[in-house]
Amino acid sequence: MRFSPSQLGMGALAAAAALSGCCALPAPYQYRNAPGKTALVCNGRAIAPAAAPAQVKAAIEAGNRIAGMPYRRGGGHAKMYDNAYDCSGSTSFVLRSAGLLNETLAATHFRHYGAKGKGDWITIYARKGHVFLVIAGVRFDTGYGHGTRGPRWSTASRPLKGCVPRHPKGL
Repeated sequence: MRFSPSQLGMGALAAAAALSGCCALPAPYQYRNAPGKTALVCNGRAIAPAAAPAQVKAAIEAGNRIAGMPYRRGGGHAKMYDNAYDCSGSTSFVLRSAGLLNETLAATHFRHYGAKGKGDWITIYARKGHVFLVIAGVRFDTGYGHGTRGPRWSTASRPLKGCVPRHPKGL
């Protein structure tokens, strides 16, 4: 039996689609504006939606306090108020300031924090060696953006390969 090149191409596409269903990588974080639910980023600071819960507003305020600070491995671990932060130090700072965490955690430990899956207001994406937050739809991260390092707000997409989504219960 002979197949035309277009038939072979369609078969290859169907096989790839079938395989991607079982072996798919997680979709990347992508900013999507949902009026009334999404924070705005202006001059490096996030502005919480008016309808956001108090703990979400407190988390955004905490992120604003350290946004733009330099990156330092171990920053924010020995003391909550530091002069530089790493990924887990900045994530811990934000969650502690919002009353959602009692101590600083290492990135890997966030893989077991709170509840499984994405939250309605706050999602923590944790993998071995890195963690970042999405608060009211806006990413708070220490890397993956224009070569800068240190805690920053961003609406830029980011791959989630290896990340486990977690969220504070109720948020």
